[in-house]
Amino acid sequence: MGIEEKINNFLVEEFEVDPARISPSADLKEILELDSLDYIDLVVVIENNFGIKVDPVDFVDLVTFQDFYDYITSRLNSKEPV
Repeated sequence: MGIEEKINNFLVEEFEVDPARISPSADLKEILELDSLDYIDLVVVIENNFGIKVDPVDFVDLVTFQDFYDYITSRLNSKEPV
């Protein structure tokens, strides 16, 4: 399973996102409709699924799902342990 598929799967499962709305160019914040507590949940889910440490502040610059995929990929490549 690729990074994109894994991310999409946990977004569908954890955040009840309609899979038909997820595409690389889709607006991440608009589709996920996350409030501040949801961002904390998202950070925990990412850390649990990928074993990487993320900072909620990093999400400010993420606009599309592709940005999100690229962010996770780059974090995995730098692999800061949780």
